[in-house]
Amino acid sequence: MQRPATGQARAADRDHRSAVLTLPNALSFSRILLIPAFGWLIVHPGTEALGIALFGLVSATDWVDGWIARRTGRVSELGKVLDPVADRLAIGGGLLALVLRGAFPVWAAALVAARDAVLLAAGAVLLARWGLRIEIRWLGKVATFTLMLAIPAIAWGALGLPLAAAATALGWTGFAVGVVESYAAAVLYVGDVREALASRRGTSAA
Repeated sequence: MQRPATGQARAADRDHRSAVLTLPNALSFSRILLIPAFGWLIVHPGTEALGIALFGLVSATDWVDGWIARRTGRVSELGKVLDPVADRLAIGGGLLALVLRGAFPVWAAALVAARDAVLLAAGAVLLARWGLRIEIRWLGKVATFTLMLAIPAIAWGALGLPLAAAATALGWTGFAVGVVESYAAAVLYVGDVREALASRRGTSAA
């Protein structure tokens, strides 16, 4: 039988949740700081391969900070917001650089950017006005990971880099799957927002 948490344990848990200077948060900040680096490399001829590789690395490690936070018990309220924001900013920065470089079509970038912009704006409004934060769904995490691998693969193929044909085929397949997953997750988030607001109104009326 599990013992009730002591006052010290509850206080430690509150400290962890309110912490700012944690390793997971530092990793999220690092991913944000790397956005200008891979963006600059992508748009300059001769360094685009290195830029795409760095973008892919930053994208592929988007799960690391969350995994470390859960394994070490260092899940913080800041981290819950910072992690998905870092993901959205990394994808947005990568898409902008790739479109400017001519390595990714505008229409495909718009499909991803429009959905992410709406989610970021809605999340900011919910947090600022009602103090609500919607939990990231597993489907949303899978969609982000899929797109973060597919987009660099498409760009790699578009620039005619080694194994371009294979990268293009894998990239567009992953992109199609990722877009469907991301918009399906967005529909689920709409339901989560409605439920959260209804619960909030019910609590206020009580």
